Amino acid sequence: MGLLDDRVIIVTGGGRGLGRAHCLELAAHGATVVVNDLGVDLGGQADAASPADEVVEAIRSAGGTATADGTSVTDFDAVEALVARTVAEHGRLDAVVNNAGILRDRMLTSMSEAEFDDVVQVHLKGTFCLTRHACAHWRSVSKAGGTVTGRIVNTTSGTGLFGTVGQANYGAAKAGIANLTTITALEMERYGVTANAVSPVARTRMTEAVPSIAADHGEDEFDRFDPANASPVVAWLTSEASGWLSGAVLRIEGDTVQRVRPWQADPAVSFRTGAGRRLDATTLDRGVRRALGAFPSGTTTTSS
Repeated sequence: MGLLDDRVIIVTGGGRGLGRAHCLELAAHGATVVVNDLGVDLGGQADAASPADEVVEAIRSAGGTATADGTSVTDFDAVEALVARTVAEHGRLDAVVNNAGILRDRMLTSMSEAEFDDVVQVHLKGTFCLTRHACAHWRSVSKAGGTVTGRIVNTTSGTGLFGTVGQANYGAAKAGIANLTTITALEMERYGVTANAVSPVARTRMTEAVPSIAADHGEDEFDRFDPANASPVVAWLTSEASGWLSGAVLRIEGDTVQRVRPWQADPAVSFRTGAGRRLDATTLDRGVRRALGAFPSGTTTTSS
């Protein structure tokens, strides 16, 4: 038995890069894969042909099962139809992998409204659309007494977790995806659904300009930035075996996996204002400086 035998999985942006690697890996473990790809370039403009068909052919040639789909992830109603169509054609839906994305890099002061909106639409709204409709389906199955082992795998990034100059639109969308993952995990636990996110450090169309990632590796060397390195984690996260983990963000580089816990709070700073008294803006500076390490070690200050 394969890890994903009898499971049906939709992968968005499945025609190239990370998405392609995920589709091939999922199929190799026995999944039926719906390869969703609109067939656009890095900036979101239509290409001559969709790469989804090539991925489907590669899967079928290897003995797997796959179908191609060209639905836009930003079209709320069309994504609902995609979920319904998948269930009708394959009898079930077990997991979704939200991977579709575009780039419109620009410094904040030069970024247009359209450049911001387009990136947020594909990454964040696209993730919401498929997540929302898949979850609605699984909730209906659960309420009808069916057994649900639904799995959602979202794609965030280092930019969304830590920030990168020139990617305000992309970073905002990816940060939103990380939080959407957390909330989805909380809301869907009762229905047998988990939601997790991956943050792959990989060589794709989006990162090929980064010198450290684009660097060549020797023929016999392990390629730490091969997009396929993240795919085994995605395969496990879409399996029934991963049901104990939900709400996690996993950063993957080469053969390493680490959990990222964004927005952890530092220890609170007390300004000893007394019961019922508000903070005073005129006395905050020295106390906050000390709390954030702006004063040399050993310096004593009065924060009240």
